[in-house]
Amino acid sequence: MYRADGLAVAAGVPSLTLMENAGRAVAEEIVRRYGARQTLVLCGPGNNGGDGFVCARYLRKWGWPVRVALFGEVGKLKGDAAAMAAKWNGEVEPVSLTLRRAPRQEEVGLIVDALFGAGLSKDFPAELAVFIEQARCPVVAIDVPSGLDGLTGLVRGACAPADVTVTFFRKKPGHVLMPGRALCGETVVADIGIPQSVLEDIAPSAWINCRPEQPAASATGHKYTRGHAVIVSGGPLATGAARLSAQAAAKSGAGLVTLSGSPEALAVHAAQVTAIMLSDADLAVLLMDKRMNAVCIGPAAGIGEATRAKVHAALASGASVVLDADALTSFEPDPHELFGAIAAQPRRAVVMTPHEGEFIRLFKGLTKQSDSKLERTRKAAARSGAVIVLKGPDTVITSPDGMAKINTNAPPSLATAGSGDVLAGMITGLLAQWPDGFHTASAAVWLHGDAANRHGSRGLTADTLVGTL
Repeated sequence: MYRADGLAVAAGVPSLTLMENAGRAVAEEIVRRYGARQTLVLCGPGNNGGDGFVCARYLRKWGWPVRVALFGEVGKLKGDAAAMAAKWNGEVEPVSLTLRRAPRQEEVGLIVDALFGAGLSKDFPAELAVFIEQARCPVVAIDVPSGLDGLTGLVRGACAPADVTVTFFRKKPGHVLMPGRALCGETVVADIGIPQSVLEDIAPSAWINCRPEQPAASATGHKYTRGHAVIVSGGPLATGAARLSAQAAAKSGAGLVTLSGSPEALAVHAAQVTAIMLSDADLAVLLMDKRMNAVCIGPAAGIGEATRAKVHAALASGASVVLDADALTSFEPDPHELFGAIAAQPRRAVVMTPHEGEFIRLFKGLTKQSDSKLERTRKAAARSGAVIVLKGPDTVITSPDGMAKINTNAPPSLATAGSGDVLAGMITGLLAQWPDGFHTASAAVWLHGDAANRHGSRGLTADTLVGTL
């Protein structure tokens, strides 16, 4: 965003105009949502505070009763922030005085948090966060709620949640990564006059994961042109997870789906499936048929040497491979064994779908506690050579070259047993049709969330999720 601001100024947009537009955009959003009320604008010592002074000026101009409190001294403000403070014709009280006065509803009906923006360089004082929370009134944050790191989505020191956050030009990672997304409330992106062309110079490598473009079916195609997905089954008492994956792969459009396993496990599957095929052939032999072009190993596969051997067979086959759950945990003793097998055939897609615990087991020591989820997945993808889908309410999909998407459409109801098995099957089914690991995994994650939203929160199980696909 610093680069975007600089490029806008270089293109002829004065920085004061950008600040004026930002402050006015916040004021307009406030007026659109709320009736006039006693408003306290808390301004910081930097440009975020300058936006706050502009917002206060417009609200007062439009008839709102407004107080301004500054964290710092007016005389020490610099640049555009000083210029906007000079345009404010009201009193400026020190924040220290404001903190001594317990906020009452008749005194504070709305708080504008313009203390610190996304580029926070130090911890936010806890007493300020406590004051904002104790006011028990709507809070509108400018750029981010103060204390939220816009790069990581993590809290620095303390952070009072906002009801609405108004940011500019584009969202930052902190707006979509947890816990930042929850702390921001509803995030509104305002146009303040930064030309869209600056994105060509910035060349961003992270996006919000949006509705995918899926490959169109050919009128002259047949089932084999839509790919043949293979799902590796667990033992006879652990067949459900693989069956969910197989059904999801079929529902995602794969032309054929085969469950691979022992005769005992397949006997259980045979009583449950109809359109899914079954094979008890050795996996390496089965995958000699190159029409079988996408393989999923992991859902209830079992942890140990047998699963590691199947992973090696799948990776050696040249098919696209999805590694989930037990397939990942099986390599906890020696992750480099897995990474080496992936590197042996770098052209075919490999997608790993860990939840947080599986990620830590496989990539322990790779990342720091201060790393954001985006940074951690980037390091893991680069180290492993695979596309990483780090699951959660803010699932991050990252390719080995650092390109990343952050998913925002998954509802809380997806936190249910078997949901991850369904996702693994969806990725496999789409890979069978479209062997691009990053874009396919991103599409599957979005469709997974969309299916859950279409189902509704009541009674969502992995089985009913498959039905919604």
